[in-house]
Amino acid sequence: MTPQPISRRVAALRAATPVLEFLLASPQVQRQNEPEVANFLFGNPQEMPLPGFVEALQRWSVPQDKDWFAYKHNDPKAQAVVAEVLRERRGVAFEPEDIFLTNGAFGALAVALGAVVDAGDEVIFITPPWFFYEPLIVGAGGVPVRVKIDPATFDLDVDAIAAACTPRTRAIIVNSPNNPTGKLYSRETLQRLGAVLAEASRRNGRPIYLLSDEAYSRILFDGRAYISPTEFYSHAFLLYTYGKTLLTPGQRLGYIAIPPAMPDRDAVREAVALSQLVTSYAVANALLQHALADIEALSIDIAHLQARRDRMVAALRDIGYQAHVPEGTFYLLPQSPWADDRAFADLLLAHDILVLPGTWVEMPGYFRISLTANDAMIERSLAGFAAAREHAIRHEAVASGSPD
Repeated sequence: MTPQPISRRVAALRAATPVLEFLLASPQVQRQNEPEVANFLFGNPQEMPLPGFVEALQRWSVPQDKDWFAYKHNDPKAQAVVAEVLRERRGVAFEPEDIFLTNGAFGALAVALGAVVDAGDEVIFITPPWFFYEPLIVGAGGVPVRVKIDPATFDLDVDAIAAACTPRTRAIIVNSPNNPTGKLYSRETLQRLGAVLAEASRRNGRPIYLLSDEAYSRILFDGRAYISPTEFYSHAFLLYTYGKTLLTPGQRLGYIAIPPAMPDRDAVREAVALSQLVTSYAVANALLQHALADIEALSIDIAHLQARRDRMVAALRDIGYQAHVPEGTFYLLPQSPWADDRAFADLLLAHDILVLPGTWVEMPGYFRISLTANDAMIERSLAGFAAAREHAIRHEAVASGSPD
């Protein structure tokens, strides 16, 4: 018998991460650093970093004591900064002890899942999803349970969530505004969600925890105000990353915040702290924690990002694409002229345009555009988008998934 080269756990993780094929071997990923392409592929910066961010790292890289770069857990000064900002912006009395500094939202999700999920527990997530929710759930020993959005409105289907709650349900991940749809969930929708989770928790005799992924909560358009799912349900974690607002996804800084309404708050704090330690020490690195007070005040230009959204939506619609107007995030989700979105992404690639096929975010028949592309990329891409659509309406996608 041939020995199994990897663990069953890793095999399960591989099965839960189909996008890995695209991330490791796609021609789009292989070409993303070529200067002539219009890169709409991921939320990577296509311009130089914010000067203030660079200055903050330079300033705080100078050691002030011998332990400046020693083992660092949750720094009290950084915790206090986040708690104060949340008190001011949300009007909620967070305490510094409620804040756990993590290596981005990736780390925050892994830690929160590790704190509350036992082997065999079900974890609901909303589809279309961020493509790493499922492997994170599997990695925590949980059983992923998909619930689709309303396809007409991109809103949460609260009735479907209620139907998906079983005695084994332990957590639900909600991302608002949503990647990839850009949908910001309304107060009414979130109130209904909170009521459903409270009733299911009562029925089960144990709480269902809400993991509120708020990575894009500061990237909102048209003067919208952010409404957090944590406002309407007590067993909730607020998860955040600075990588989106600063466009610094490689400098991983985020946090878990435990709202004061959380029941058994002291026990939950301890569970999160322990999970943080055993989740590969998922603590933000020392330099980023030292610099957090300066970093917190920074942001990319949201008005300019909205202008890019408006430019792209209008141009794509003029060309003939169907494209909705996202309420937040930095993504567009136009419909593909071909049902085979991967084949159409390859056709766009032939025009030096990189997009993410909707299949990889469980939206077949769509493709995702990241507005982190710079203005020059946007302008030079429009002729290619037009030529690709013209080709698409004259030809059908070939069975192999490649343009003719």
